[in-house]
Amino acid sequence: MPAFEDLTTFRVGGAAETYLEVHSEDEFIAAIQTADQDGAPLLVLGGGSNLLVADEGFAGTVVKDMRQGITPISQDACGGASFEVVAGHSWDDLVQAAVANDWVGLEALSGIPGTVGAAPVQNIGAYGQEVAGAVASVRVWDRLKGAVRTLTASELGFDYRTSRLKRSMSVTSQLPGAPWYPSPAYVVLSVAFQTRLASLSAPIAYNELARHLGAEVGDRVPGDQVRAAVLELRGKKGMLLDDPAHPDHDRWSAGSFFTNPIVPVELAGQLPADAPRYPVRSARPAITTAPSLGEVREDVVKTSAAWLIEQAGFSKGYGVIGPDSPARLSSRHTLALTNRGMATARDIADLARTVRHGVQERFGITLEPEPVLVGVSL
Repeated sequence: MPAFEDLTTFRVGGAAETYLEVHSEDEFIAAIQTADQDGAPLLVLGGGSNLLVADEGFAGTVVKDMRQGITPISQDACGGASFEVVAGHSWDDLVQAAVANDWVGLEALSGIPGTVGAAPVQNIGAYGQEVAGAVASVRVWDRLKGAVRTLTASELGFDYRTSRLKRSMSVTSQLPGAPWYPSPAYVVLSVAFQTRLASLSAPIAYNELARHLGAEVGDRVPGDQVRAAVLELRGKKGMLLDDPAHPDHDRWSAGSFFTNPIVPVELAGQLPADAPRYPVRSARPAITTAPSLGEVREDVVKTSAAWLIEQAGFSKGYGVIGPDSPARLSSRHTLALTNRGMATARDIADLARTVRHGVQERFGITLEPEPVLVGVSL
């Protein structure tokens, strides 16, 4: 059986008890049903880019969706573009196709590793865009009911880096059998998108991206320019997939390990004056035609996890036992925890635990991990 060190971008983790690759929806559903009927823990594997698995491996069934495919549904100037994508499809390949076809609203999500099926679970986002702004519905295998269901955008309960799908994995979920972990009670089969149709991007909503483009927040520019700019920015931060021909340990990571904290305005007011503060918008778009941003909330503020980490004393390249630590913060971005070539899952977890404790001690804010942790605790 393959080990997770060969299946994840962290390149750590032991072997799976059972490993299956599926090439059709029927095979996919059958594999899920078999695991559930046997009482085996289930891990649906996408690109392995948001996953930290213990050195002891995973005593359950791993199912990797190998399907690829984008199916256009409709496209016209008035109604925009509608298209459906199978869960196993590469996310960045979809974004590349969207930019080429003038499907607006995914361009700032360029370079995010992983698959389409993982995107709505996490409600992936970057540079002022979230996938929630373009998702029309998600077809899932409902493990509770043993049936295929379609969940509309309004039923998906999107919020910052979460959704109804992800929440079903939590011990606090009200669903019978919770927690459904490490895969949701609703396994994504395909995702339907609805976007505008235009040669220009959605309005630029992120200052760093606007500066890089020589534009202003709110401007619209050609979508391919946004994609190129985002790929360049992500590359400088080590936030792209590694090139096997030219290994780069800054990319042996799960990208951003911690989510940016959303805190009450009262707590944000207690942070130092130079602490970043960003508006938090409701996940549901303000208008029905995607892509659209939600309304700004008055009760909470988002701050920067990277800033908190740095101000708590953890600089780029930090390691628990010094500069030779096998797991260290990226030399390019403090939000990425990296395997420097010989790390174990335990090394990564020790680093995460140290950083999290330091931020809690300094600011009273508990950073939440973004990757799915399997057999690992902080």
